[in-house]
Amino acid sequence: MITVIGAGIGGLCTAALLAAQKKEVQIFESNSSPGGKMSEHILSDYRFDTGPSLFTMPFILESIFETCGEKLSNYLTYSSLEPLCRYTYPDGTVFDNSTDVSKTLQSMRSFSPEDEENYIRFLGKSADLYKKTAKAFLFNPLVDFKDFKSLNFLDLVKIDAFSTVSESVEKNFESNYMKMFFKRFATYNGSTPYKAPATMNVIPYVELAQGGFYVQGGLFSIARALESLCLKLGVTIHYNSPVSEISVKNRKVTGIVSNDMFHKSKIVVSNSDSVFTYTKLISNDVLSESVKSRFRNIEPSCSGFVLFLGINRTYRNLKHHNIFFSSDYKKEFDDIFLERKPSQDPTIYIANTSYSDKNHAPEGHSNLFILINAPYTKKSFDWESYKNEYSELIINKLRKNGLFDLDKHIVEQDCITPDDFEQKFQSNKGSIYGISSNSRYAAFLRPRNRSPFLKGLYLVGGGTHPGGGIPLVSLSAKHAVTLINRDFPKL
Repeated sequence: MITVIGAGIGGLCTAALLAAQKKEVQIFESNSSPGGKMSEHILSDYRFDTGPSLFTMPFILESIFETCGEKLSNYLTYSSLEPLCRYTYPDGTVFDNSTDVSKTLQSMRSFSPEDEENYIRFLGKSADLYKKTAKAFLFNPLVDFKDFKSLNFLDLVKIDAFSTVSESVEKNFESNYMKMFFKRFATYNGSTPYKAPATMNVIPYVELAQGGFYVQGGLFSIARALESLCLKLGVTIHYNSPVSEISVKNRKVTGIVSNDMFHKSKIVVSNSDSVFTYTKLISNDVLSESVKSRFRNIEPSCSGFVLFLGINRTYRNLKHHNIFFSSDYKKEFDDIFLERKPSQDPTIYIANTSYSDKNHAPEGHSNLFILINAPYTKKSFDWESYKNEYSELIINKLRKNGLFDLDKHIVEQDCITPDDFEQKFQSNKGSIYGISSNSRYAAFLRPRNRSPFLKGLYLVGGGTHPGGGIPLVSLSAKHAVTLINRDFPKL
């Protein structure tokens, strides 16, 4: 029996891949539905995704389904969006970005013509980073000698790890419009462009060249599709079953404890936050306080403040994906990552899925999922007492940015705070992307998918190698399965 802790994307992918090998697998999930942070929120007639809102690198999920003898297209329908995203700058300038470079350049021409060639050149550099890092880093578990021997180390010294995202972008663009645009991608893994290594400039290639997609019915459909796949393959899923302990004897995993019951298992895969796994699920008799302290000191990614608004109108200036930039970009990141306080002039992201999916709101209405990057939690800050004030601040900023009289059209309203992320998902200090990449080597030093401390313990999810987001979390599952088969060839 193999036990998986958590029915997030990493846990579901792992369980499906193992079950496809005719292994007996069970999942223990603390919540009542799959997906982890990828969930859905219903407010009367308005439907919202609560986690990722953009689907990239679909070929990874397609390969997982193919390995399991299925076709992803039989479970999901997804399509690219046009434009990919609408960006609104503080001076009112609007930039519609597209995977069609000609359309992007046409949009740029009115406000940043001097950067047209720079845009094309930078995407080429981003593509080159992808070629140098994908096989060596993303698609490699990086655990044993065999994982390293095929690497081209000359490529690895050319991945721009010694400058920051911000420094690299500043060198490559002239206009502040394009500088803000390309610095934004560092936030995709919860980091600041002023600290994250320029290697993270690989992210624009993934979205702008490979494409960004929307899943019909909402991205929560991905979790439901993986749940269906697992059940079809014979995986047993226990919902409302939080795991309180990973049991160990002689440095080997023996099982887990859930709802005060012991479940025997020689292999445990944790899709729980990696810091939570090591510091909360393993006793002090097994892991020393010094080891646990090392994990507690890992910098989390930023958290997020989510505002759900069901409104009784549509706005012509809103597309499916929308971003309204802060007027002081540097200060916003300093507030979040240095001062660890909510920005008073935040960059605002809106997923308006009713633009593409008419079933997500009544006719003539809109469902606005609004995400603001926020600091990870600290005991001295009480989000419960501040959430209403911060919601009002965000609504007022949107009113000034073209969503006129927004406050007068709100039918339903709710929010999720960093405290909620920490309490519901046991994420380290409320982080929503796992671990930050705010240092030169942080992205390369994430907790590995095989535990170095205990035989039989494996880890998947955004807080492990190779990182956060649907595609990378799916790859963490592939790595874990590769390592399990390597370690237990006769299982």
